[in-house]
Amino acid sequence: MKGDQLYEKDKVSFNLARLKTGGERFEIVIHPDKAIEYKHGKAVDLMDVLVSDKIFSDAHKGMHASEHIAEKIFKTSDTLEIAKIILQKGEIQLTAEYREKLMEEKRKRMIFLIHRNSIDPGTNLPHPEQRIANALEEAKVKIDEFRSAEDQIQDVVKKLRPILPIRFEIRELQVRIPAQFASKSYSTLKNFGTLLKDEWQNDGSLVSLIELPAGLQQDFFNEINKITHGNAEVKVVRTK
Repeated sequence: MKGDQLYEKDKVSFNLARLKTGGERFEIVIHPDKAIEYKHGKAVDLMDVLVSDKIFSDAHKGMHASEHIAEKIFKTSDTLEIAKIILQKGEIQLTAEYREKLMEEKRKRMIFLIHRNSIDPGTNLPHPEQRIANALEEAKVKIDEFRSAEDQIQDVVKKLRPILPIRFEIRELQVRIPAQFASKSYSTLKNFGTLLKDEWQNDGSLVSLIELPAGLQQDFFNEINKITHGNAEVKVVRTK
């Protein structure tokens, strides 16, 4: 790990984990991606989280926390144990640059998930990604950079619905593939959704039941028609 040379210039910004306790402030310098995963209980090695094993009272100024005070408050002199407590009980402080990058990644992921898994009830087609992006901006939706897009999608959709009609729908499709295209089509069937059933017919054709998000249906049609030159039979047998 790097040491004090990281802290030569006060103007340098760091991603930190900070804990205020016992009237004192304790900080550690972190790799933000790993720290966020660690704080959410994922199996991450503590050594991969820390940029330095130093405990600071002000990392930006290179001011180390008093070892005597730290030991009194944390009941240990082991800096790694102290760092673990700071991560578990403290707050992650991100640089503006990293926070902006993280927010943009979550925003793009959110747009993709809504496009992929929902439809416009008026057209039964997925909303274009740009339309979803515009609605996020119009609704002034704040995306939580510390939560996964999957965990907060329902909250976001509630804020979008007054502006953008959205319905989440899963569809079961029955697909019949002619014999000459059956083997080539099989991987596409598995990759687009959940393959619920497949039956090879006596003539070599394949009849399958596949479950997928409604927003993927058109892409699935296009891909299967491309492989089979338009000779596949596809019908919706159930929606939920």
